[in-house]
Amino acid sequence: MRTHVGMALTAVVAAAGIFAFSPRSTPQFRPTDLPVDKMQLNSLARTQAGLVAAGELGKILVSRDDGRSWQPAHLPQDRQAVITHMVFAGNGTGLALGHEGWILRSTDGGRSWQESAFTQSNGEPLMSAARLPTGEWLAIGAFGRVLKSTDDGHSWTPHEIPGLSDWHLNSIAGSADGQQWLIAGEAGTLLRSDDGGRNWSVVPPFYNGSIYGTADLGSGRWVAYGMRGKVFHSEDGGRSWQASSMPGPISTYGHAVGADGSLLLAGQGGMVLASHDGGRSFNIVRKEGRASLTGLQALGDGSWLLSSDGGLQRYQPTTHAAAATRPSISGASS
Repeated sequence: MRTHVGMALTAVVAAAGIFAFSPRSTPQFRPTDLPVDKMQLNSLARTQAGLVAAGELGKILVSRDDGRSWQPAHLPQDRQAVITHMVFAGNGTGLALGHEGWILRSTDGGRSWQESAFTQSNGEPLMSAARLPTGEWLAIGAFGRVLKSTDDGHSWTPHEIPGLSDWHLNSIAGSADGQQWLIAGEAGTLLRSDDGGRNWSVVPPFYNGSIYGTADLGSGRWVAYGMRGKVFHSEDGGRSWQASSMPGPISTYGHAVGADGSLLLAGQGGMVLASHDGGRSFNIVRKEGRASLTGLQALGDGSWLLSSDGGLQRYQPTTHAAAATRPSISGASS
């Protein structure tokens, strides 16, 4: 029962409940003919190996030519468990997390992976992970589950954070200097740390719905985003939060921060929203199709590559929106 609920959670977070994660067979494709425009892809990242995408049936794909062609990464075995999130740390280690408590580890930018955790039965989805300044990793997921690794992701043990309930945890994110951290989840769950993740405190609830992700904008400024167009901003390191001005009840699932500090949110209905005032207000800069967008990466030609529940999409933004994402970009999945 707990596994079923956890699986439903991931569908809501990554695809607004549109796509069912039921195992199914797929035809064999040549490496360059992978149906990336039809696959549910929940996470998109850029590494030294190129672009890396992951999602349904445990698929991880790599592109060395800015998304024009894709090859499957090398995985130790075919678990067919949905991958919910990938993260790559500055020390070169990358993790892919998924259903059944699945954790994969890579040291070559996502070209090849080794399995470091999997639960054969009653495994719950893992949703996010981060490498703390101490070198330890935390992985979080359904029913308040937290795992810790002290050997750079090779092995994992259960970990308790005081103040956590059994609400699902959706994301963990840190500031650029590695000192401030936020864990976000269901029912307005938000925990913060000011000491590199050593100690955590519960932020008084300011919203009773799900928070899907948080974005660090520097100098103690944060944005938290979630379901039904609820977005909030903080200017004091996450201690207090105010509602942002939104154009409608648009659930958002991923983000990217431009080099100029602008913030893009990707969400349902193929929408991308932009803020140029520190997350206080947003406007729609892209509305196309029905897919729920889960991530965004800027490409060398100025276009965007968008991951979604309906496959990868390439989009050419307006000049103003494109400028906000150059020369560098980072997203929730990278």
